[in-house]
Amino acid sequence: MVEVVSPKNILNKHKKRDPWFLDDYSLNPYYLCDFNCIYCYIRGSRYRVKTRNKLAVKINAPTLLEKELSKRSVRREYGFIALSSATEPWMHLEKKYQLTRRCLMIILKYKFPVHCLTKSTLILRDLDILEKIDENAILPEDLRKLKRGVLVTFSLSTLDDKIAEVFEPNAPRPRERLKTLAKIKEKGFKAGIAFIPVLPFISDDEEQLKYMIKIAKEARADYVFVGSLTLYGETKRLYYRVIENYFPELLPKYRQLFGKYEKPNRTYQLRLERRARNLCKKYNMKYKIL
Repeated sequence: MVEVVSPKNILNKHKKRDPWFLDDYSLNPYYLCDFNCIYCYIRGSRYRVKTRNKLAVKINAPTLLEKELSKRSVRREYGFIALSSATEPWMHLEKKYQLTRRCLMIILKYKFPVHCLTKSTLILRDLDILEKIDENAILPEDLRKLKRGVLVTFSLSTLDDKIAEVFEPNAPRPRERLKTLAKIKEKGFKAGIAFIPVLPFISDDEEQLKYMIKIAKEARADYVFVGSLTLYGETKRLYYRVIENYFPELLPKYRQLFGKYEKPNRTYQLRLERRARNLCKKYNMKYKIL
């Protein structure tokens, strides 16, 4: 069941720029997401209180965005807008409602740069607008060295289509995302891959990470991110249920790795970071955008 809602605000201004994705703003045209990824942090994180129980369309998103950006452009408060931090901007519903496309047209009008965070092949529909944003966006002074008004980052937790079907049931399969990335690179965009989250004991070992970095290199990705799984609140219960059903032998390992916390222990996180950086260095792949 999909709700149609009219929120009072649509553009979120961060207290400080995200050091990984470089966004000063985030924009979420929808509540929740119809890709239904099992590990999605929105179900259980602190952001959950700001969302609804049901998938919802923010029908007035373009109107609200126009009001916000018109004011901020006058004040020259330019910065990357992340599409999106808490939903999939090109989910299946977007084919009908076209809120993301309409918001991109507003972003183009006011010359803001945009960072597209997605798992979807539908982004190809909007390359015509993204090309114009890429050419015309005004960057913050300290990010002008990027020389690009559009960044596109595809999210992958595994390169195995069968495993992805378990954890990301309604999202395009990894091979489809990689093909879409290739098409976007052919158009000359700056684009990369966020291997976030890699799945403990499933897609996070040395060989899997090596394969991921090599695939990113072959896909001509400009950069990669690697990040660990987080399991907030209700998400942990749902995720553990899937592990119990499909990988029961891993459940004790997960309980030991996470304990009562939302994140893996510090030792695991440091090891993952070190592996990712070393592999990127080995294969001459840029780790993070800057």
